[in-house]
Amino acid sequence: MDSLVALPLDDRTREQFEWLADEVQEAGGEATVWVGQLTGRAQERQLVARMNAAVTADYELVIEAAEAGGGQRTLSRLRRSMRDIRARDYFSPPERQRAERAVERLAQLTAARP
Repeated sequence: MDSLVALPLDDRTREQFEWLADEVQEAGGEATVWVGQLTGRAQERQLVARMNAAVTADYELVIEAAEAGGGQRTLSRLRRSMRDIRARDYFSPPERQRAERAVERLAQLTAARP
């Protein structure tokens, strides 16, 4: 099976890809890490927009769930969701801060309950 993954180049992603390539090779597979460059600003803007759209949708789900309320279990689930989304969030759309505030408000409400 062939695959291609594109992520912004930073120390974290490069290290993760190199680690993954090593794991694939140790398991008997083939893996190559390539560093590519988009050919223009328009392509870069498109890629950033697509990546932001994906995490924005997830942040909006967190906001909805946090605003719906819930107890400690809901809060724990939303905190895990935020951690997972932030791991894929390279450009921090405005919804990230809104989701963080919504989860914090839910945490305050949960802490205030007897």
